[in-house]
Amino acid sequence: MPATLPAPRPLDLLVVAPHPDDAEIGAAGALLLAKARGQSTGVIELTSGEPTPHGSLEIRSRETAAATQILQLDWRGSLDLPNRSLEHTLEARRLLAGVFRQLRPRLILAPYWEDAHPDHLAAISLVEAARFWSKLSRSDIPGQPYHPPRILHYFSIHLRIHPQPAFVLDISQQLPQKMAAIACYESQFITGRNPDPPTILDDIRDRARYWGWSIGRHYGEPYASREPIGLSDLNVL
Repeated sequence: MPATLPAPRPLDLLVVAPHPDDAEIGAAGALLLAKARGQSTGVIELTSGEPTPHGSLEIRSRETAAATQILQLDWRGSLDLPNRSLEHTLEARRLLAGVFRQLRPRLILAPYWEDAHPDHLAAISLVEAARFWSKLSRSDIPGQPYHPPRILHYFSIHLRIHPQPAFVLDISQQLPQKMAAIACYESQFITGRNPDPPTILDDIRDRARYWGWSIGRHYGEPYASREPIGLSDLNVL
């Protein structure tokens, strides 16, 4: 599994992304906020994201490296599974479970479970099964058994739907860096696109503004959860 940065252990926050740019769209604010608080962060891409109309492996590699620098990630890697035909196979599950054992993340951020993109649907199924496999004591998965405590789901969705999040993270301070990281993927959001507003980048910023408005802040990033989220103090609300 290629990796651009050495792996810390354990990792506080790991984003699982079907393609390069999904982590930036859905969870860059959380990654930046975690770094600001001294936590370790990482991203594992399941595919290279190629082919695309204006990209290439070399272009996407440069774009990902630039975004990684802005996000100040401690680790980034890829499973190099097939783009556009990602499948939840047993081998893919084993590979991702091995990553969970290697990085031992305290929190995993994964795609939302309803989507039009088949890669995203395969990704969420793969993440949840790999989380379970990671804890198995008798298996051929490299590393020591580990069960990541929690999965939350970010919104990088290819449907015009409005899911109800479990909470919205205030990313008002992180929004400029988030947008800068997304803009690194010029082949996906700028090249060959109509430059007249509203552009794709405008749409992403406007959605962040809407979620910020929903919690009385400037900008926000929504997250969903299949499992209840426990609180020990109502003062955090």
